[in-house]
Order: sequence, then structure tokens, then C-alpha cells
Amino acid sequence: MSQQTTIRKLAELVNTPVEKLLEQLAEAGMSFSGPDQVVTSMEKVKLLGFLKRSHGKTEAAADEVIAPGKITLNRSRKQEITVGGSGKAGRGAASTIDVVVRKKVTLSKPGSTPAPTAAEEQDAERAEILRKLEESRQRNLTEQQRLAEGDRKRAEELAERKRAEEEEAERARIEATAAAEAAVIEEAGKPKAGHHGHAHHPKPAAPRGDDKAAAAHKGKVQRGSHAMVAGVEDDDNAQRFAGQLHLSASERARRTTSVRGKARPQKRGQDQSRTGTGFNKPTAPIVREIAIGDAITVSDLAQKLALKGGDVVKALFKMGVMATITQTIDHDTAVLVTEELGHKAVHADAGDAESELLAHVEQVQGDQQQRPPVVTIMGHVDHGKTSLLDYIRRTKVASGEAGGITQHIGAYHVDTPKGTISFLDTPGHAAFTHMRQRGAKLTDIVILVVAADDGVMPQTVEAIQHAKSAKVPLIVAINKIDKSDADPLRVKNELLSHDVVAEDFGGDTQMVELSARTGQGVDDLLDAISLQAEVLDLKAVFEGRASGVVIESALDKGRGPVATVLVQQGTLNKGDYLVCGIQYGRVRALFDETGSQVAQAGPSIPVQVLGLSGVPEAGDDFVVVADERLAKDVAQQRDAKRRELRLVASAGNRMEDIMAQMGEGAAQQTLNLVVKADVHGSMQALREALTGLSNEQIRINVIGSGVGGITESDAQLAATSKATVIGFNVRADASARKVIENNGVDLRYFSIIYDVIDQVKQVASNVLGKEIREEIIGTAEVRDVFRSSKFGAVAGCMVIEGVVKRSKPIRVLRDNTVIFEGELESLRRFKENVDEVRVNTECGIGVKAYNDVKPGDQIECFERIEVQRTL
Repeated sequence: MSQQTTIRKLAELVNTPVEKLLEQLAEAGMSFSGPDQVVTSMEKVKLLGFLKRSHGKTEAAADEVIAPGKITLNRSRKQEITVGGSGKAGRGAASTIDVVVRKKVTLSKPGSTPAPTAAEEQDAERAEILRKLEESRQRNLTEQQRLAEGDRKRAEELAERKRAEEEEAERARIEATAAAEAAVIEEAGKPKAGHHGHAHHPKPAAPRGDDKAAAAHKGKVQRGSHAMVAGVEDDDNAQRFAGQLHLSASERARRTTSVRGKARPQKRGQDQSRTGTGFNKPTAPIVREIAIGDAITVSDLAQKLALKGGDVVKALFKMGVMATITQTIDHDTAVLVTEELGHKAVHADAGDAESELLAHVEQVQGDQQQRPPVVTIMGHVDHGKTSLLDYIRRTKVASGEAGGITQHIGAYHVDTPKGTISFLDTPGHAAFTHMRQRGAKLTDIVILVVAADDGVMPQTVEAIQHAKSAKVPLIVAINKIDKSDADPLRVKNELLSHDVVAEDFGGDTQMVELSARTGQGVDDLLDAISLQAEVLDLKAVFEGRASGVVIESALDKGRGPVATVLVQQGTLNKGDYLVCGIQYGRVRALFDETGSQVAQAGPSIPVQVLGLSGVPEAGDDFVVVADERLAKDVAQQRDAKRRELRLVASAGNRMEDIMAQMGEGAAQQTLNLVVKADVHGSMQALREALTGLSNEQIRINVIGSGVGGITESDAQLAATSKATVIGFNVRADASARKVIENNGVDLRYFSIIYDVIDQVKQVASNVLGKEIREEIIGTAEVRDVFRSSKFGAVAGCMVIEGVVKRSKPIRVLRDNTVIFEGELESLRRFKENVDEVRVNTECGIGVKAYNDVKPGDQIECFERIEVQRTL
């Protein structure tokens, strides 16, 4: 036994009193003190031998019993076997069978009878399992046969019931038809008035089925109230539709089939053209017509082609284009891969929003009236463009420009004695070529200003080319004739080489000699403009929704996105909904060039618009629409399309391009820049000018650009990409300055584009030299403004950073944007003139030639220092 056996348990097993068992143990020579002591196996064997000897058996017989020649053991093993059915619920479902294998194992001593071998034991076990499986299979087959027989009987009963119902309905309909025909015949057989002598023939009764069969054997068939010759119709089932003369043979055949019952369903596998889903397999390849826009992602194209994305990627790879399933490919590549896969590609039309907008614009029609001309002033740097415009406007705009150079397009409309004229003042620097192109495209007349003492310069030639490409008439204003070294004839001769022939030389170009400083010849220029406008016969529709072009755009901290637009058709009113490129909004306010609010603006009038959802790009068209919904839909659709086109540039790199880049190696260095400007046009011009400086040794990469002050996100971008931050007429806020100082980012402020390009060009050209840096030495905040008869507006300030020195140049900042650059006229501490004022000290500052200082402005004092360049 596995557990220890006491004397008490042994007495219970052998059914003997404990006292008697203790006596027998004592007689056998084993003394125990109590019934709870343990009896070992040897002691049990010894007691058994003593008892056998005491009953007269010999020792040999006892040994034979004690040590038998063989031992038989009973073993059982239980297994679970799953027998699968047809898989359908409730019919032949899978079942689990418990198989118990019982076997006897006989162990014998050597020399005794041999025990069964392992192979015989396995055969017995296998036979038992096969027997159990056969019994389970027989039970499953019996159950399936019983279920199938039940389904068959139910289907037959249902078909029989349906057939009986259809026959009953058909019999009722035939009887109704026969009754209707009998009524018609009876009505027709009645005698009319005046015919009393005719006998009335009774209507024959409708024959029964036996009568019809007898008539058919005789050669005629009685149908309803008519007798017809048998065999006239070629339908064997004509008897069933007696009286239905209006049915065709095919219709009767269809109804006969439905009456006789449905056809037996075909077994699976008989019709090879059917699939498991019940659809017919296509007998030929399906050619789909795929609508593809300007750009499409690989996953969307695969969905339209009803293919896996991997198949389209594989086809692109065979064509030499490496693109993932999430990348965007252009229209041409999508068309090629679609045709390669055996389908037809068509160009997707514009969305419903664009179509609706186009219909919206075409509806604006009306009477055309004379409109003011739009005049663009072009020319080389410092040839007097802005000075000429200032004389016409009687203002001093040029004094507010950095270095006397126009940095962005200025738009004005002026009421002159010759009528209203709209002027566009474009920059003359080479970096603003695209800005001049925009000015030439939306203008009617171009005035080319050429200095009489300087002659034709490179930007003069560019202005001539822009005017010719835009097919705009040209008027040459030869400026600075009041100077002693002026030579107008030399200017005319130099213009001849560029196909600009003066009227004096027999050409068609008006040339006016004038002086913007003294005003000499300005009236002649206005006469020339009016004459050219009359020749052009400029007209526009004043009534209806407005449309036009964005001249310039910026982000104002207090007013939000501000766009300067030029109205070309219709009238722009306050409260109109308009869509402008990818931006939309409602016109909250309109401002003219003087900053005054206006209620509306007609054709050829430039105004500032407030209320857009974002800063539009310069050159975008704007259209006024009926409601905000259409404007929002068009803007979102354009934004999505522009984003897709932008992704195309980085999506599908060709293998030959990658191999070419690998061949170049890592010799080319990269200079990362983050450019922020005050207006969108300047930012775009700076971006294009800087990227154009790239060469084989160094690549200028503008990783970020925008309009407005330098924010914390711009500083973080520059810190992570190790880029230089360029601020053009903008400044960094406090949080951005903290990030820049902590990460050691190179931050440079500029107000003249010459300095930006020159410094970047020095680095790109790897030329060492001295550079002029502007270092801010102090900032004062305007707390109040006082009026003085001697100095004009005097700003009461508190120096918040550094030192303000009287001998240094200053800039006036409003909302971190430069609004004026000049010098100090006076610096006072109480009533005494001082040379410098330190931090946390109050002072009075008078700005020379500027009286528009307001509380909250910041006066920035800086100095220009020369620093040795190190790369």
C-alpha cells in the first residue's frame, strides 16, 4: 500500500479483532505495544508465513504463494477524439467522443510464460479506437440521413402547397374570365327593340374537363365560349390557358413553368460559371474608367482600380518610380500606371465647389463704364520712383522707407486734376523681380523711371522686359533733369538698344523729362497718362459682385490677417463674403491708403481688407460670393489640392535621381535658414533670392518662412535644425528670445535686403571678409507722448533694456514690427540734455522727422559694428 498501515487498519482489512491480531503477531515473534503501531510489509509477509505453517502448509508452498511466477495488472487509458461534421449549425456538428482503452498486462519471471509484446498491445489499442470511430461515424451518418430526409419532405410539402395555391388562383382567374365573356355574349344576344320575332338562343354551359378532353379527341377544343380547331397554336400547354387569347406562346410557357413548380436546384459543382458567392465569373478582363485629378495617393488609386496597394506599388517600381502606399503621385504618373495595369484613365473635373464658383462669376454682368487707370512705377534703385509718387501725392512716404528704398508694393489712388489714378510703387531691387511681375500683370500703364544722370541700369532692363511680356504700354519718365550732369539724350539713345523708341525719334513711346524734387514736368506726365488711358478705353462693370487681385498681405498683431487688394470688376462692400486663394472670410472693414475706413471700393481702387481666415499669398485672385458656405467649400478644396501638389514633389523619387544624389556624395554643405518678414511679398522675394544663391559647394535651404514677428515655434525650429534666423523688419518676442539665448541660435535682424543677400552670399561663396552687424544696445518703452512747439512730439520713455545713446540710430517698433527708422533729435533727463540713459531710467526722446509715436511703442537704439567673419 502506498500509505502506512497500522495494526488497527490491518485488523479491519482482514476482518479480525485487534486483540486476536496482536496475539498472532506475538506468536509469530513480533511484539507490538499498541494497535496504532505501523506494520511493515516484511512483517506482514512474516505473519502470513506463520499463519500458513500453523495451518499445516509447507514452506515451499508458502514461498510459492509469497512469490508467484507472474503478476497480472489491469490498465485503462482515456482519450478524447473530435469527429467533425459538415460544419453547419444544427446539422452534422462536430462531436467529441471519449475512448477508454482497457488492457491487461501480465508480468512473469524469467522462464515462465512470455508476456505479450508491445506490437500486440498497440494492435489491440488501435482496434479498440477504430471500433469506437466506426460506431461514431455510423451514428453521424444516421443522423445526417434523418435530417436530410426531413428537409426533403418539408421541401416537397412546401412545393406541393405552393403548387396547389397557384392552381387554385389560376382556376379562379379562368372562371372569372369565362364569366365575363359569357356576360358579354349574353348582352350581345338579347333582342333589340323592334326585333321581337327572333328566337333567343341560350348560352352553352362551360364544358367541364371531361368534355374538353372529348372535344380535343374529336379535333376541336372548346375554350370558354369559343370553339377552336386543335393544333392551331404550337403550345402544348394551351389547354391550361383556355380563354386567354391575349397571351403569347412565350408568356404561356413562362406561366406554365411557374405553375408546374420551380426547377430543381442544381447541385454545387454542376455549373462551373458560378462562384461560391452567387456571382458569375467575368468572361473577359474588366476595363475600368478611372478619374484621376492633378494628384492622387497610391492607396486611393489602388482602391479605384480594385487592386491591392502592393500591386500598384510593384507596378510603379517596375516603371522606375519608388513610392510607398501613402505617398502622392502626380497625374501623369498615375495615368501611366493605370494604363500599364490595363485600365483607362480620364482627367477628373474640378469639384462641385469650383464649378459652382465659376457659374457664380459668370452671372456677374452689367453695363461697363470708364474706370481709372492703374499705373505701375518701375525702375532701378534710387532713380526717384517713390519721390515722384510722393510729389504727386504731396506726402513724404520715402522718408519712412529703410535707407530710402521701397521694400514692398505700395498701392495708392490719387485724385489729380486729370482725374483719379491708381498708382502701384514696386521695389527696384533685383530680389523683387516676382513682385514687379505681379505689378506688371495687374496694371494698365507702366511708368519707367530712369535717372538722367545714371542712365539705363540692369533693373531698368528687367522692367522693360516685364512690361513687354505683359503687353502693357510704356511711358518713360526721365527724372533728375535738374542736376548738372543730367543728359536726357543719352538715356533715349540707350533705350534704343532695348527697342524702346521715343516719339522724338519716330517711335511710339512717350518720354517725359521731369524732376521729382522741383516738380518740373510732372503735369506733362499726368497728361501723358490721361492720353494713354483714353487710347486704351479702360472700362469695367461697377455693379455686381467684386473680383480682383491681392497686391500684398501681412499679419497684424491687433487686426489679424490684412490683405491689400485691387478691385478689377464690381464693387467690394463691407460685409461681403469672399474667397481669396485658399483663404475665405467676411469683409469686416475696408481701409484706404491713408488708414481711413471706407464703405466700398470700385474698380481700379486699392483697399486693405480685414476679416480673412488667414494670410493669402500675393498674386491670388479674390471673388465675392453669395454665402459663406460656398466660400468655405472652395477654400478647403483649393487647400487640399495645393497640399497634394506640394506632396508630389517629395513623393515618387525616381531611381536615377537617387543614383545621381549618391554619386554627388556628401561634399555639398547645407545652410539652413528661417526667414520671417513683415509682409508676404518681401518674404517670398527673400526666399527666392536666398535659394538662388546655392551652388555646388553649398545649398541654401529655407526650412521655414512666414509673415509676422518671430515666435517661439520659429525659434524651436531653428534650434532643432541648427538654422540661422533672419528677421526682416520684424522682431522676436520674449519667449522666442529666451529659446534663442538658451540654445545659442544665430539671430540676425535686417531692414535692407542688400545686407541679407550680401551676408548670405559671403558665406555661400566662402569668401572671408568683414561684415557689418547691427547690435541692439538699448530699448526704451514709450509711456506717454507730449507735444512741444520746438521738437514736436516728445516721447516720455522708460529704458527697459541696455542703454539709449543720443549719437546712435534708432528704430520705432509697434507690435514687434518696424514702422520707422531714423535718429534721435533730442535725449533729455528732466530738463538737461544727456548723451545716454541707462536701464530703469526715465527720459524724454524726440525722434527726428517723425511725430506719430504712440504710447506702447518701443524705441530701439542700435549701432553698426564690423566683425571679422569666421566660417
